[in-house]
Amino acid sequence: MAYTVGQVAKLAGVTVRTLHHYDEIGLLSPGGRSPAGYRRYDDADLERLQLIRYYRELGFPLEEIAAILDDPEVDPAAHLRRQHELLTVRIKRLQEMVTAIEFAMEASKVNIRLTPEERFEVFGDFDPDAHAEEAEERWGDTDAYRESARRTARYSKEDWLRHKAENEDWGRRLAAVMEAGVPADGPAAMELAEEHRQLISRWFYECSYEMQTGLADMYVADPRFTAYYEKIRPGMAAYLSEAIHANAISRA
Repeated sequence: MAYTVGQVAKLAGVTVRTLHHYDEIGLLSPGGRSPAGYRRYDDADLERLQLIRYYRELGFPLEEIAAILDDPEVDPAAHLRRQHELLTVRIKRLQEMVTAIEFAMEASKVNIRLTPEERFEVFGDFDPDAHAEEAEERWGDTDAYRESARRTARYSKEDWLRHKAENEDWGRRLAAVMEAGVPADGPAAMELAEEHRQLISRWFYECSYEMQTGLADMYVADPRFTAYYEKIRPGMAAYLSEAIHANAISRA
């Protein structure tokens, strides 16, 4: 059965631009063409795309995925075993990291010295104290939490408004990159992922790549984080998470 690029994009939950990019770099070239020259994908192409999506979810760069999938010594069953092993390792790593991961958006806003009017001006309907007790209970013993609390206790309304402006500008630029169809592991997306890490480090605590990838996983696992980014642009939480992982791998 033959599928158009639009049909494949809808089935796989990716953009048409992403499929074009995969074709251009030789990662996923369609099995055929229509008489008019349009791409036509077959069932084997869909199976390969599924494997690509699995490995992307695990944080593999596209070049490495291509090398894995094009290895003649590896059969489909071996791919499934490898994915199972990688997921098992990742789950164990996340379990070990959980006590060190910051509840960044909420935990960072502890000890805010603002009047009710100033809080509304800075945060709108968001209550920065809503999860303060939970954050302190979960991460109060970490150096990052203590550093964040120390810094934010000194911030004035002007400081918070400046942080808000920087964060909103970053969000607009990330949304624009998504709108342009740039892959999450593309240079522009990874640059914004790096800027995300630097924003956290500048305003709250020194955010390592390991901590940032932990946050990235939380952005798609915790509905509160997901909702925050989805308000900026639908799909942003997953896109940012993927970009953060790609950026961390590229800098390893």
